[in-house]
Amino acid sequence: MDLGLQGRKAIVCASSRGLGRACAMSLAREGVEVVINGRDAQTLEQTAEEIRSATSASVTPLVADLDLQDERDRLVAACPEADILVNNNGGPPPGRFEDWEHAQWLAALESNLLAPAMLIRALLPGMKERGFGRIVNITSAMVKTPVAPMALSTTARSGLTALCKALSKPAAAHNVTLNNLLPERIDTDRQVQMAEVVSKVAGISYEKARAQQVASIAAGRLGLPEELGDACAFLCSAQAGFISGQNVQLDGGSYDGLL
Repeated sequence: MDLGLQGRKAIVCASSRGLGRACAMSLAREGVEVVINGRDAQTLEQTAEEIRSATSASVTPLVADLDLQDERDRLVAACPEADILVNNNGGPPPGRFEDWEHAQWLAALESNLLAPAMLIRALLPGMKERGFGRIVNITSAMVKTPVAPMALSTTARSGLTALCKALSKPAAAHNVTLNNLLPERIDTDRQVQMAEVVSKVAGISYEKARAQQVASIAAGRLGLPEELGDACAFLCSAQAGFISGQNVQLDGGSYDGLL
């Protein structure tokens, strides 16, 4: 299927590896010019070369810390007329409510609510003016199924979910959509980190912790980053113009609820 994205421009945040990288790769395969972002210059440049080699797309790597407004401004300046914004950022580690101080709450809100909100604020008006825009936020399945150890992440990402739902209705008339991807157990470094935490806290082997991750998914396997990347590309497509304000779960059929 031709997704109608040839020649479009995208900013894909936190895309030197993991889910952001998968989204950048999928968009580049559709002919999108991508600006990719990360904090480590060497990793970022390697990713840029890999995407160029695989897709022949234009790839601009930009080292920037998404938690700092000046560096977010540099990211926007690199692609001020972006047609597509993929918001992604590292989430805070799991922990206990009793241990989280004010600073931890502020850091979580900066990374997972304010950083994407400020990027949307910078790019949404231009998208509306040009009559095309696709904003996709990578959040978490735990927006709909909160658990206490992940409350820092869940609280901030739920705020972003509410904001984008509010923005989606007035944006729809301008052919601008805002949607969220809610991953659960996608096989990235994040799941390795989570397995290491469980191994330490529960006193079990790393291998057993990984097996528990797999067992928690109805499909009986972890998701592939490429699966999320392709879902992102579709939400950015011309064909997805009638889909907005939605939370799309990528969880191998594991969610128990109806809504």
